[in-house]
Order: sequence, then C-alpha cells, then structure tokens
Amino acid sequence: MANQQAGFTPRHLIAVTALISGVVALYLHLWKLGLAGTLACGGSGGCAAVQFSPWSWFLGIDVALIGTVGYTLILITALLGTCQSRVNDPRWTIALASLIIPAFIFTLRLKYYEFFVMKTFCPWCAVSAVTITLHTVLVAMDWRRVRGNVA
Repeated sequence: MANQQAGFTPRHLIAVTALISGVVALYLHLWKLGLAGTLACGGSGGCAAVQFSPWSWFLGIDVALIGTVGYTLILITALLGTCQSRVNDPRWTIALASLIIPAFIFTLRLKYYEFFVMKTFCPWCAVSAVTITLHTVLVAMDWRRVRGNVA
C-alpha cells in the first residue's frame, strides 16, 4: 500500500487554502504595521475594531503574524507531504495535525472574543476561521486515508 499512487489528496487542498489564508494574514499584519494602505473590510468597521483589540495580540505578538507563520508552516508541511515518496506516509499527516489542531483551538478562542465579547465581525478573520476549520476536517480525512500505512 505504501507504493500506491495517491493522486489528489487532502494535503493538496490544505496546501492551496493555507497559501490563500497565509496571504490574507500577511495582508492584515502589514496593514497593522502601516505598510498595506487602507484596510478593505466593507462598511462594518469590524476589521479595524478586531485588529486593534487586546485579543489581536498573543504573548505580545500580533495574531495576524502568528497566522502568517502558522499558515506558512502548514503550507510547507502539506507540500512536503505531497511528494510521491511521502504521500502515503502517516507521519506527514501527524505533522499537519500537530499544526492544525492547536490553530483550530486558538481560532475558537479568537472567534469567541470577536463575536461574543466585542460583538463584531471581521470578514478577513472569517476567511482564516473557515480555512482552519476546513483544515481540521481535511487532516481527519487524510488520517483515514493513510492510517492503513501505520506500522
């Protein structure tokens, strides 16, 4: 089974969506630094409120920067895991899960503060929340795909 051709796997979709959300997170971080012009958010003003809230920092680090780094690590791990020699190796799924599951839990924390404490909505933050939720589902699907390869 280890030599079986896998074709398109959940890891491929994880890589593509991590790239998209990584660019979004980088945009938000650069905007916060004053390097990205105006914040395109729509008329709600929720983005600016969220970006300047106390919850937009974690241990003194901008959450958007954490997202940028996190999605970059997920992207690299997913891409490395799609190489033919690794595509059926469950260790790459475990590596992805070790990045994705804590990010999902962290996102739940952020969404709680955004929705229930601040009572606002940031569409850019929603992109990340949908992505990391999708990643959680996809890494579970990938685990089902490769679990037969566990020695």
